[in-house]
Amino acid sequence: MASPSHLILQSTLLIVLILCKCIFLDVESQSATLSIVTDKEALISFKSRIIEPFNPLSSWDQKNSSPCNWTGVVCNKSGQRVVGLDLSGFGLKGSISPHIGNLSFLRSLQLGQNQFTGMLPDQIVNLFHVRVLNLSSNRLEGVLLSNISQLTELQVLDLSENKNITGRIPEELSYLKKLEVLKLAKNHLYGAIPSAIGNLSSLINLNLGTNTLSGAIPSDLGHLQNLKELDLNINNFSGTVPPSIYNISSLVSLALASNNLWGEIPGDVGIKLPNLLVFNFCINKFTGKIPWSLYNLTNIKIIHVADNLLEGTIPPDLGNLPFLEMYDICFNKIVSEDGLSFITSLKNSTRLKFLAIGGNHLEGVIPGSIGNLSKALSKFFGNFQKLLSMDLSNNKFSGKITREIFSLPSLSTVLNLSKNFLSGALPEEVSLLVNVVTIDLSNNLFSGNIPSSIRKTLCFILGSLFYLKRSKSKITRTSELVKGQHQMMLQLMSSLHHNDQPISPDVQHGCLITILGVGLSCTVESSDGRISIRSALQNLKSARDTLLNQLPLRIPN
Repeated sequence: MASPSHLILQSTLLIVLILCKCIFLDVESQSATLSIVTDKEALISFKSRIIEPFNPLSSWDQKNSSPCNWTGVVCNKSGQRVVGLDLSGFGLKGSISPHIGNLSFLRSLQLGQNQFTGMLPDQIVNLFHVRVLNLSSNRLEGVLLSNISQLTELQVLDLSENKNITGRIPEELSYLKKLEVLKLAKNHLYGAIPSAIGNLSSLINLNLGTNTLSGAIPSDLGHLQNLKELDLNINNFSGTVPPSIYNISSLVSLALASNNLWGEIPGDVGIKLPNLLVFNFCINKFTGKIPWSLYNLTNIKIIHVADNLLEGTIPPDLGNLPFLEMYDICFNKIVSEDGLSFITSLKNSTRLKFLAIGGNHLEGVIPGSIGNLSKALSKFFGNFQKLLSMDLSNNKFSGKITREIFSLPSLSTVLNLSKNFLSGALPEEVSLLVNVVTIDLSNNLFSGNIPSSIRKTLCFILGSLFYLKRSKSKITRTSELVKGQHQMMLQLMSSLHHNDQPISPDVQHGCLITILGVGLSCTVESSDGRISIRSALQNLKSARDTLLNQLPLRIPN
């Protein structure tokens, strides 16, 4: 039996334990309160530097005890710490406050698609728990912080489309072993890609496009065996593509356009990269043939190899690509093997939106039928329910222009048949293309009357500009037209003659000035300075009538 002194000791210890527990719970409660207060103060300080055009942060009220109810704020389950801040696309202006670094438990910071300016605060490297850092599509400036490598939990780093972030890519980024997405596109980064980037074994998406990066593409990038998207478009890379790049079998998109790369593209690239959906090697100096294995990729959506030095023929098995949306081989040295049979093989590519084969050495008659000649071309073109642009220019196509080509249901950007040997009369159906920005039939052998329907088409001059220029001046290339598809061109009849007299340049210039003037007058910010719809239509009608009065009725011989 325990002695009285022993019982007293046990009771005393029990009381001490209870008191300690109470004190601990009180301290823990106070700590939690202090933590959420700290986060709240950091958010208020962050807001103080923000200009809100539409007041989206009205719920961020100092009187509201918990920031967990504020717009864009996410707290943990206990409501004791802020773990997420998503203000993407709110149109916010101002700078990013250094106090953002006080949100020490933050796991996701997403401020993309705003108008934040200034430099990225150094304190952002205090966010040791952050996994997602998305500051894309702002106006941030300055060099990329090398000590961002301290954020070892980071999985997504997106600083793309800031345009003013400059300097070299820090080699220290290679310390971010958990990084899955690295997007630094559309900035002013320069220099070489650090070869150590190849150590980011978890990387799935690497986008460094539209910078001024230079040097060779590091062969170490071939170590990124989980990579699905590699975008190095629009830089100054030179040399050949490292063979290791073609061994990244996980790649879904490989985009190396607009660089100074050369060499042959391996014929078996489609076998080594069986998951490819996007293959964009345009505007380089690649030689050899179009890789035959690309046509075995039945799921591929984009084949874009324009503006290179490729030779050979177009394989006849284009019909194996039912999901093809873009096929652009413009401005190479491709020749015809069996006339234009490859065009008819596209009948199964019902999702095709962009077909461009101009600027090659193709010849033959644009087919009037397909297969066993029992199906009309209208049925062939009818398969292209989504075709937006078609460029067959700068080849040796001959024969009459088929009427069905003007019945493409979705054509709305470019129809370019210029610089061929097409002949005969222009069909009245040309007026069906009321939505097309540019129709170029120049430098062919057309004859006869200009269809009266063209006059009707010209009534929609702001929506469809018809273009029958026969001069020898250089035609704007289709790739450039597509980039500026909203920048409509007025090159109407600059070489069509009426009584051996060209249309007056003054008339053309005056028409352009009128259209531009109407456009500017309709878009001024002040309603007092903005012209009425009635006045705009009257001015446009006047410009149209002036132009149509000089329109010739016959194509000159």
